[in-house]
Amino acid sequence: MTVRREEVRSFFDGLAGSWDAERCPDSAKILDILRLAGVCPGAKVLDVACGTGVLFPYYLELGAESVTGVDLSPEMIRIAGEKVKDSRIKLICADAEEIGGSGFDCVVVFNALPHFPEPGRLISSLSDRLRPGGRLTIAHDRSRESINGHHEQTASAVSLGLPPAETVAAYCREYLDVDTVIDGDDRFVVSGTLIS
Repeated sequence: MTVRREEVRSFFDGLAGSWDAERCPDSAKILDILRLAGVCPGAKVLDVACGTGVLFPYYLELGAESVTGVDLSPEMIRIAGEKVKDSRIKLICADAEEIGGSGFDCVVVFNALPHFPEPGRLISSLSDRLRPGGRLTIAHDRSRESINGHHEQTASAVSLGLPPAETVAAYCREYLDVDTVIDGDDRFVVSGTLIS
């Protein structure tokens, strides 16, 4: 199966208006994940597939100096811009694999990996956005089984499925010193620091 960017863009544009109303984030779990992702006071964060900016308040709560949110969906970015008025947040409507910039302390891909057609290429591209010693984290706030079941029901045309955490970690090890691999009942996290 192939996931096409145009289909992903259209799919998420269609969901953007109801996205926040249909989500009930577990704040404690999200903060745990973002701490594992290295988000701390002074951090410069790249939020990949940021959607409507669900994570922005959490980044700021943890003291991030700046947050760059990138998403393929113009509607998601539009809503994120309406919700969050903070000079520390910059929004970019683009393909995350094609944006420039570097020097990020943390790059976070939250609840999004199955929608990227080539996970290995994504990880390579995002590794280039990190400062030396910076951290890339791929995470979901649900189990892999839960994510894959949900996508089979509602998003099969725009999801490749979430592979096992060890498979994602293997993609990452070419670029990162992977120190966190969680494929648990309530979360999925793969995280590591850029190899110098």
